[in-house]
Amino acid sequence: MTIAWVTIFAAGFVVFTFRDDLGYVGQRLRSEATGAPIQAGRTIRIPMAIDGHFWVNAKVNGVPVKFLIDSGATMTTVDLVTAGEVGLAKVPARDQLVRTGNGVIKVAVAQADTLAVEDLVRHDFRMFVAGNDDINVLGMNWLSSLKRWSVEGRWLILEA
Repeated sequence: MTIAWVTIFAAGFVVFTFRDDLGYVGQRLRSEATGAPIQAGRTIRIPMAIDGHFWVNAKVNGVPVKFLIDSGATMTTVDLVTAGEVGLAKVPARDQLVRTGNGVIKVAVAQADTLAVEDLVRHDFRMFVAGNDDINVLGMNWLSSLKRWSVEGRWLILEA
């Protein structure tokens, strides 16, 4: 009976001592199961998806948009359908050709009133609109607006 009480007391002591860490474990389990980022203050932790990429649900002009985070992309780019859904304002006479990992594509330069990832909001944000791609990419022009970003294990850390 004494051993049982000592074990119960020890378990309670461990739970009490590591209560903050156990809360983080719960957040991480939820994030791993749902793919949702964890936000703590001005830091966002995004779990790596099963495909090995980092995906995030952002809002462009208040409309939800799913983005692939790509540090190899110079500019944030959306497809024509997304541009129409979010009401991007095209910058006049700025159509151009750009080289991507999939070859050369024609893009138009556009400007969003807002681009938000969780609580990290950028105003008057320039991006490309691709005429023939079906993927939205959050590029270095957004990543470089952060204080810090890094990959730690299977997590992308964004800090404003």
